[in-house]
Amino acid sequence: MNPSPVYAEPKSSGIKTALVAGALVALVAFNIYLYITLDRTRTDLANLREATNNQITKLQEASSVTTASQRRTVENLKEELDTARKQANQAAGQAKQEALVRAEQLASKLREEQAKQTAQVQSQISDVAKDATAANTKIGEVSGEVGTVKTELGSTKAELEKTIANLSKVTGDLGVQSGYIATNSKELAALKRLGERNYFEFNLAKTKDPQRVADITLLLKKTDPKRSKYSVDVMADDKRYEKKDKNANEPVQFYVAKARQPYELVVNQITKNAIVGYLSTPKDTTPRN
Repeated sequence: MNPSPVYAEPKSSGIKTALVAGALVALVAFNIYLYITLDRTRTDLANLREATNNQITKLQEASSVTTASQRRTVENLKEELDTARKQANQAAGQAKQEALVRAEQLASKLREEQAKQTAQVQSQISDVAKDATAANTKIGEVSGEVGTVKTELGSTKAELEKTIANLSKVTGDLGVQSGYIATNSKELAALKRLGERNYFEFNLAKTKDPQRVADITLLLKKTDPKRSKYSVDVMADDKRYEKKDKNANEPVQFYVAKARQPYELVVNQITKNAIVGYLSTPKDTTPRN
């Protein structure tokens, strides 16, 4: 078994500032997302109002054309009726009777045409009223959605700020200042949202075969739940690192060839035959010299 390699402690100045800056960037991103969402919603509302107004205008124009056409038809029928009545008054005998019948037919047709015109106008008015009501309902729904989005984003932002404030920073077992350490799933979710590092959760049982986590493998050797300690072997870059008697929530650090910053194991739960935690890896994979 190869002994654990010893590395010189890398410079850690600026890490704390970078993490705090990352948190601020995340919060600013939330605000930008909120403003973009509100701007899009305002645009949707404006487009909806414009479309509704255009539809109402078109219905009004169509109604005006129809009304004008029907008005001309009624006027023509009135003229024909007047002419028929005049002919009836001037005719005699059989011709007079036929003229009266013709006049009555025209009068009946005129009444039907007037009733038809009235029904169509009322139907068009009803359609416009329904469209206006539907548009107002839609506008109300969108406004409600805007309020919900604002509330949810505000709540999420406040919750993230509160969670980040509760996170702790400790020094890892290699003496390197670690970033934020999560002690539960809620805090780990907040770290993931910050996006400073990559996080891989694991539930490692005590078995004969190593378990792969991201680009490394882990082999649980021993657990001591009463003392909250455990021992684990870490295999990376064809090397084995023995990590003995480590504490819960302690950053267990080791280096890989492809990254300047160390990888970190953080175990949150220790039971008789298993450990539960996460592996934290740097996003910057620039190889170390």
